[in-house]
Amino acid sequence: MEPVTLLLAALLAGDTLLQMVSNALNLRHARPELPGEFTGWFEPGRYRSAQDYLRATTRFEQRQLAITTLITITFLVAGGFGIVDTWARSWGFGLIGTGLVFTGVLMLASILVDLPFQVIDTFVIEQRFGFNRTTPRTFAADQLKSLALTVLLGAPLFAAILWFFTAAGPWGWAIAWGAVTLFQLAMMALAPSLLLPLFNTFTPLPEGELKAAIEAYARREQVPLSGIFSIDGSRRSSKTNAYVTGLGRLKRIALFDTLIAKHNVPELVAVLAHEVGHAKLGHLRRMLATSIITTGVMFLLLSLCLHRHELYDGIGVAWPPGEPAPLYAGMITFSILMAPLNRLLSIAAHHRSRRHEFEADAYAARTTGDAESMINALKKLGVENLSNLTPHPFTVWLEYSHPPLLERIRALRTPPPA
Repeated sequence: MEPVTLLLAALLAGDTLLQMVSNALNLRHARPELPGEFTGWFEPGRYRSAQDYLRATTRFEQRQLAITTLITITFLVAGGFGIVDTWARSWGFGLIGTGLVFTGVLMLASILVDLPFQVIDTFVIEQRFGFNRTTPRTFAADQLKSLALTVLLGAPLFAAILWFFTAAGPWGWAIAWGAVTLFQLAMMALAPSLLLPLFNTFTPLPEGELKAAIEAYARREQVPLSGIFSIDGSRRSSKTNAYVTGLGRLKRIALFDTLIAKHNVPELVAVLAHEVGHAKLGHLRRMLATSIITTGVMFLLLSLCLHRHELYDGIGVAWPPGEPAPLYAGMITFSILMAPLNRLLSIAAHHRSRRHEFEADAYAARTTGDAESMINALKKLGVENLSNLTPHPFTVWLEYSHPPLLERIRALRTPPPA
């Protein structure tokens, strides 16, 4: 067995082990006693359901991690990548066509492996705890739409990347970086009006107390709101949420209909002010800039590795003498080799995201003058979504993009420095 193959298997196993250790610590850290801050908010038995939900989802994730990693490592060690590559080359499509067939087969295999876990998660676990509202028809439609978008948008982009790396010489990585950046910006701009409506219905807020309160807040804070919508999240889940999507004037603020149904007007204004805070404080711009820079660094590193034979030997893909390197296969190996760096980058991104959440909470409390409504909104989110109120610090550090609810509430209750 090639040394690089062993290294790839070790990296896959190591990253999975890290996640499983985190999950085990998180489960052990759960406390059966309801935190005092939430006294009176959980109905009898509801907090016990939150503990049961944590155990069910964590144990399910542990099994999923173990099974999918075992399948991937077995596929790698048994020469599965080489078999798929040989079959893809037999069609005689050339480098780009072969690359599309190769990655298409791997993507389809990944979907088929992941599909049973999605079905169990949606129709067994989420159903058991009263969250699921997805019908089999909606589930199937979502899968097909996602697959269609991946093929229609992802395949041309991947083909372009392969072409740039083969045709543009030493600067192919920079041109590919520019193309990916433009694609990313276009998707962010078009998603609110073209892509997201394929999955959810966006309905402008109707006239009434909520819209009037939001417009009053916007006028008072001189916040231009290009679009505030209710979306039919209840079609798939009873969980509540809100988010900002889009770029510039195309930006939309989306409030789940489940959120609107379960919160009063001051709480909803506080939630909206939190989302506005992300935009006003420059969080979205900073995250986008970091993503673009990180992508450029990754493309540069990729360009330095793509012509090393070890990259292809590691996954059992042949690079015959005199033929161009099968770059599509090298990208697979490179993505696995970069797992430690990607994990470090994700930890850094999560740390910054948690800081942004604190800042957006403070912005909402300051601009509405009503920290208590933001606190109440967070408490309701925790109760309705059966949130884990006592996550392990290691799990928070490794995986959480949002701070634990108790930390957010504590920060809102702490007066800002003079």
